[in-house]
Amino acid sequence: MSADPNVKKTPLHDVHQDLGANLVDFAGYLMPLRYASETAEHQAVRQGAGLFDLSHMGEIFLAGPGAGAALDHALVGNLSPMAIGKARYTMICAPDGGVLDDLIVYRLADETWMVVANAANAAIVRDALVERAAGFDATVRDRSGDYALIALQGPRSQEILEGFTGAPLAGLKYYAIHADKVAGIDALIARTGYTGEDGFELFVDSSDAVRLWEQLAKVEGVVPAGLSARDTLRLEAGMPLYGNELTTETTPFEAGLGRVVKLDKPADFVGKTALAAQAQTPPGRRLVGLVARGRRAPRKGYQVVASDGTPCGVVTSGAPSPTLGKPIAMAYLDSGTEETGLAVDVRGRHEPVDVIVLPFYKRS
Repeated sequence: MSADPNVKKTPLHDVHQDLGANLVDFAGYLMPLRYASETAEHQAVRQGAGLFDLSHMGEIFLAGPGAGAALDHALVGNLSPMAIGKARYTMICAPDGGVLDDLIVYRLADETWMVVANAANAAIVRDALVERAAGFDATVRDRSGDYALIALQGPRSQEILEGFTGAPLAGLKYYAIHADKVAGIDALIARTGYTGEDGFELFVDSSDAVRLWEQLAKVEGVVPAGLSARDTLRLEAGMPLYGNELTTETTPFEAGLGRVVKLDKPADFVGKTALAAQAQTPPGRRLVGLVARGRRAPRKGYQVVASDGTPCGVVTSGAPSPTLGKPIAMAYLDSGTEETGLAVDVRGRHEPVDVIVLPFYKRS
């Protein structure tokens, strides 16, 4: 646990302490790494339901007649045509095309949008949105401190949540959001997540976080889950993590996410010139999945080597996979690298790996 007085606590901090969580400094917040067994927490999400505290994430609101146009200019996606109640995965890029953050944008009303940013980048995203919205009839307001975010993820999540709300969950599609009450608490119910399973993310007033968590946690089979399980879940699902697969030195095209860049949208946007040029040029590297043949896990920063021992890539994320029962990793391979005969240099030993198309796991 960090002794840094500047580290923030989420509204659920005391709950995590009472549960005996291993708390660590993550993106400037004390967050639960695990409560007991990270493998058990991982499996609970794959088989039943896991409960996550995501209150460290940033919630930035844009409002006004020009809010949609401001987002079209600020982000790589075409957001203004979105219907009310819908969500979209997108990115905010620097002028050179490097990724400042990956985001989910929700349209809450005709002139109201919520941008959810990664905790470590929330201030960067806020400042960039303020700057880029300056010429539009829109206001930018960081409301991160007003909200707590609780995620219920897993194949039982709808069944469980239906016991607490009259919201039309069966009709709430993936990447949609609906305002309703959950356990008598006003909430924004989003069918989104970062685990590869069905699930919901619940935005509530910070003062209501403990009450909502305690109600959901009472349900038999609901298991509190920490950052470790969240990381292996998203890795199995092939979902990028900012700071690993995505950085300011990485473009969406290199990450295999060029589909989120809408070069044909009517609005000009920051980074368009650089990204348009990259769209016409094969990227210098590509993101792939690696499955280890042995039991030693590739880790972030380890080199990928060709059959002759020549370095040809770098691991961005790696861990033992509870679902597959073997170590897995995501890695960038240099352009032109043959995908056979590869290995990862694991502390001086070349461990053979097989290249696969992401994701490692996809729910049925």
